Amino acid sequence: MTTRPPLPPFTRETAAQKVQAAEDAWNTRDPHRVALAYSADSVWRNRDTFVTGRAQIVEFLTAKWAREHEYALRKDLWAFDGNRIAVRFQYECRDGDGRWWRSYGNELWEFDEHGLMTRREASIDDVRIEERQRRIHGPRPAAEHGRSFPLE
Repeated sequence: MTTRPPLPPFTRETAAQKVQAAEDAWNTRDPHRVALAYSADSVWRNRDTFVTGRAQIVEFLTAKWAREHEYALRKDLWAFDGNRIAVRFQYECRDGDGRWWRSYGNELWEFDEHGLMTRREASIDDVRIEERQRRIHGPRPAAEHGRSFPLE
């Protein structure tokens, strides 16, 4: 069985490591790489979409990043307990018509004993922004790991 350290139960340090690893992976925009962090039978709710299993995760993320150009993400640890982590996040992207968006959201994560995410629930709201309002330009520099990202 594959393991994805750090493993639960999480401490503040290991929960923060898990959040940063997720941010780093999602910023690659590689659906196959991202899907490896989830159990084979992982269940998701992303906005109004329900996904089950790695194949559907790959399919979902492939479609997402085909329409969300220049996607860049920041995640912050909100809370943790045992094998669960709560995250708040923001990402920015450009749509096919060239309009920029900032999306704000919260995620609830649950992990198995191997450190694979078995459940992900994401609630997300989108705000139209002008290009000059962008604040997220690519992956987070290592010097900024662990820093909370401002709300606006």
